[in-house]
Amino acid sequence: MSKLKKIARSKLVLTIGGRLIAYWLRLVHATTRIINDPDTAYKRVEGDFPAIVALWHGQHFMVPLVRRKDHKVRALVSRSGDGHLNSVAAESLGVEVVRGSGGRNRSKTLTKGGIAALKNLISTLAEGLSVVMTVNVPKTGARECGLGVVTLAKLSGRPIIPAAYASSHRIDMDTWDKASINMPFGRASFIIGDPIYVDRNADNDELEAKRQQVEAALNRVTDEAYATLSAKTR
Repeated sequence: MSKLKKIARSKLVLTIGGRLIAYWLRLVHATTRIINDPDTAYKRVEGDFPAIVALWHGQHFMVPLVRRKDHKVRALVSRSGDGHLNSVAAESLGVEVVRGSGGRNRSKTLTKGGIAALKNLISTLAEGLSVVMTVNVPKTGARECGLGVVTLAKLSGRPIIPAAYASSHRIDMDTWDKASINMPFGRASFIIGDPIYVDRNADNDELEAKRQQVEAALNRVTDEAYATLSAKTR
């Protein structure tokens, strides 16, 4: 059993898996009808780019396929084995990747490459490219936003833009992040929220207030995405 687990976690197997995921997502996208116009949503916030696009983990899979073709982004992906799987899938979909993730304390941030990733993301935004990141605190509540995204906004001076994708044909998983596996031949909605700026001089209390604002905004756009689907069926 241990040998099978080792094989399943090998780089080769994870690379193949990542490419298969990208193929699946393209199939889903090709057979799904978007019921609202993503370009209209993008135009409303295009003056705020480059930006930090914030997503809920588990609800993020289809977002690379609904971004504007001229919108170059880099995604933050963890250094774990699953991170390699996700990196291959993202790169197969035309999204550059920054590896690393943060934790609840400094030691975890250091061991997971969070500081190096943060510097890389700040440089990415300075280049004029946007950053895409999931903002849940791993293994906690599915809708709990961490401080990493607001810290990046403070240090870079760029806004956070909450976004959500919802589809009518999906499998909702009983995982920590309540992930939704999108299925073909359905309808989908993509919602972009209002930009959230963080002052460069924000103290800890202000960062916490902004963290809560991002959390509420992401819940709001997620609820709107699913509500839009429900409204279209009436």
